[in-house]
Amino acid sequence: MIIKMLIAGSVAALALGATAVQADDTLPVERLDAVLEHGAAYGFTHYLEIEAKDRDRVEIEGWLDDEWKAEVHLSLDSGDPLKEERKRLVSGAWGMTEADVRLAMETAMAEGMVEFEEMEIDQSGLIEVEGRDGDGRELEVTTRLGERAVVERD
Repeated sequence: MIIKMLIAGSVAALALGATAVQADDTLPVERLDAVLEHGAAYGFTHYLEIEAKDRDRVEIEGWLDDEWKAEVHLSLDSGDPLKEERKRLVSGAWGMTEADVRLAMETAMAEGMVEFEEMEIDQSGLIEVEGRDGDGRELEVTTRLGERAVVERD
């Protein structure tokens, strides 16, 4: 009996710990302004992926111009790059503009998203926004600009 209680307690503690860790990898949707402000200051013109790394750090992958693609970890407090990698490519810039990012987030917010984990676009123009609703449930909103969103809730 004692062993069963210890196992149940351990499982519960692990579940709570996993929830706490997950919550650190999200940002309130209101922090998107800071993300885009620091992204623009760094030089991003097109965004391929924006991912929360913790409450004060974000990873942005995108284009600085038609030749330079970058992946940068930025501090949201200072805007300073914490890690950066650049590649010169001849494929040309593509992805979401700042206006596209804002529109995708507005769509996600309209579906109840209050915290986001990640936003990314594929080459076909499909945008996925992953995050959580006000009850802490996982929420995934998939959209294309000008099309209706597809919503998955866990």
